[in-house]
Amino acid sequence: MPGDDFVTHLPIDLRPDPSRVVVRPFMPADDQPPFLSASTSRAQRIADRVLGLDAAAVHREFTHFTEGLEQHHRNVPEMLLRRFHDVNGLVIEPGSIDPERSLLVGAYFSEEYSFEAAALFNPAVVPHPDQTGLAAGDVRLLLSLRGLGEGNVSSVTFRTGLWSSSIGLTIDPPSLEAITPRIKAIPGGAADDPGVRLFCEEARDPSEIVIFPVTPAQRHGIEDLRLVRFVDDDGEATYLGTYTAFSGGAIRQEILRTTDFVTIDLTALRGPGTDNKGMALFPRKIDGRYAMLGRQDHENIWLQTSNDLYSWEAGVKIVAPRYPWEFVQIGNCGSPIEIDEGWLVITHGVGAVRNYCLGACLLDKHDPAKLLGRLPEPLIRPDPREHDGYVPNVLYSCGAMVHERTLLLPYAIADSFTTFASVALDRLLAAME
Repeated sequence: MPGDDFVTHLPIDLRPDPSRVVVRPFMPADDQPPFLSASTSRAQRIADRVLGLDAAAVHREFTHFTEGLEQHHRNVPEMLLRRFHDVNGLVIEPGSIDPERSLLVGAYFSEEYSFEAAALFNPAVVPHPDQTGLAAGDVRLLLSLRGLGEGNVSSVTFRTGLWSSSIGLTIDPPSLEAITPRIKAIPGGAADDPGVRLFCEEARDPSEIVIFPVTPAQRHGIEDLRLVRFVDDDGEATYLGTYTAFSGGAIRQEILRTTDFVTIDLTALRGPGTDNKGMALFPRKIDGRYAMLGRQDHENIWLQTSNDLYSWEAGVKIVAPRYPWEFVQIGNCGSPIEIDEGWLVITHGVGAVRNYCLGACLLDKHDPAKLLGRLPEPLIRPDPREHDGYVPNVLYSCGAMVHERTLLLPYAIADSFTTFASVALDRLLAAME
């Protein structure tokens, strides 16, 4: 039976760092009281004020704010010029102005954003795309995490690390800089709803990539990326990740797709199986179809399938609450992991006083609708010594991995910071019933 010594808790914590900032688009609100009627938009009025400055004032203002930006960001002129071109002719009237004034206009429609100021949580881990130059038995890791910043808005950020048979787990320090990706609209997964393509070629390593909300459906957050290395029937590997887009009034499920973390596509999912949170892809097709676990009814784990990756059917319920620590709800914590014995699924259960515990179950490899076993007791319970945080009594993960018959489980504590545990796979399976 799992107990306090069942898993090995690793001495690594990843905590939020408010000094990590990214420059993102800023658009001033344009609400007008009923007794006012403006002939131009607020954005145009701001641009007109910049256009009205003489050259000396433009240079003075530009020099003043760029001194601060260059302490945290590379290629500041290129970044601001790109923002000017984003708004010129679309948000403000088109015009051809001198280079420094163009940069200043771009700056007025930009803002620095501390994307992990409040929390760094809900991690997922996958093998890094680059596994060259490693010793036998070592694997390079890529972590995705949910950063919580100003206004309780969530973004996706990344870390890299090494899981070594000789030295254990190490996580690389993140870069001091974060890049602002170039953004382009692309055809989306939902009808009449274009997705976006992010170009992150300026990033020197994944920790410089920040995926912040860029569409109306994402306005209030991109939450809980469940990242998986997906291998297609032809052997080609793609990194896919389902996440929740929150507009401030509604949620929907979207998917991230990339092969190299240089070009990243974000598109909406559709169909009756996408109405709730917690969707996580299997790492390969099953019987020629994409497969997904979800939590369509807020309470149980469901199995869903799709022919095209973007349209999802309602599916069937396969795991329901059974034990007191999951009486309120059971859900998946990331994508199923293929092992010799079947599909290993890390779960979360919600019990009394809204305690979130972590558990596990095993699904049949050929028929994942068939439950083979599950832990009767939690794999990890909330520790009273780590009770305090943004949301007390919550443990949560968005994806684990197995390497050489050992499970590596990154998980968040109190929706505040991230830590890690490991457990021998044979020991985990033996505790199931």
